Amino acid sequence: MLPVARVRHLVPLPLRRAGVRVVAARRAARVERTLAKLAGDGRPILAGPWLGEVGFELLYWVPFLRWFATRYAVPPERLIAVTRGGAGSWYEAIAGRSHDVLSFLGEDEYRARNAARNGHLGEQKQVAMTRVDEDILAMVRRREDRDVAVLHPSLMYYLFAPYWWGHAPVDLVRRYTSFAPLHAPAIEAALPPAYTAVKFYFNDCFRSTPGHRAFVDRTLSALERDGAVISLSTGLALDDHAPCEPDIAAMQSIRHLLSPATNLRVQSAVVAGAQRFVGTYGGFAYLAPFYGVPTVSYFTDRDGFSVRHLDLARDVLRTWGQPELLEVREVTA
Repeated sequence: MLPVARVRHLVPLPLRRAGVRVVAARRAARVERTLAKLAGDGRPILAGPWLGEVGFELLYWVPFLRWFATRYAVPPERLIAVTRGGAGSWYEAIAGRSHDVLSFLGEDEYRARNAARNGHLGEQKQVAMTRVDEDILAMVRRREDRDVAVLHPSLMYYLFAPYWWGHAPVDLVRRYTSFAPLHAPAIEAALPPAYTAVKFYFNDCFRSTPGHRAFVDRTLSALERDGAVISLSTGLALDDHAPCEPDIAAMQSIRHLLSPATNLRVQSAVVAGAQRFVGTYGGFAYLAPFYGVPTVSYFTDRDGFSVRHLDLARDVLRTWGQPELLEVREVTA
């Protein structure tokens, strides 16, 4: 069998692109048939469970569900979001209600089972239904106490894969998504009238090095001199992102306000009320612009992330006339 690189060399680029268009069209047709059948079924629809990254949920899953609900005239009372960590507020405009995975599973069990799911699939993306997905859906069904249908994230991953592979333009995603600003969730907390929300953590594009730690120290110290700073560090270990914020006494903490099942709701409310957001480039760099909050996010390794996600976010913000909301800077320290 010829190596993939050799095949690519032998097959002219126009033919490869034509082949990708055929594959993408076939996938889209299959997805549309599945969605039409699901919408015509009449039963309530469990959308989820979502167990993956914040960025993918905000940029792809929620807008995909919004498009689905609009395209097939699915009213909010039929759509039930199944997410985790208090992210149900992101679905409020399209889903009549939501269930939180962390109301069924404890923090330790959730972390262990999600890690096992990642190991089984070889990635975080929910490209297939796994045992933990099935168990969560079964628990939700019991709580609903009625017959329901399921729209699993694997269908969306199947549809958008050609774009993530770099084989299809952003138009593929834009054709099957509908983007809208998010409404800020309410929380009972006394927040400063003006503040900067910060969330620095280590990931594939912002790695743990002494130089990067020093950069975070300098950045947060400068922000502190400029006004109130609220740290979004939760103290929870629900994913593989290690926090890297120093213990600056002037920074306000939100840890006393949240639990595993409410952490994303609380963080969302704090971000929505901020003058600006500053932190690591990742999912929360997308969250802030959806609340109309200017964002400055940092990365250090260009190979640590896919620029296609950033391209989509910038395309959406340009459509809204607000491209300046998302600033991404490379750190060379």
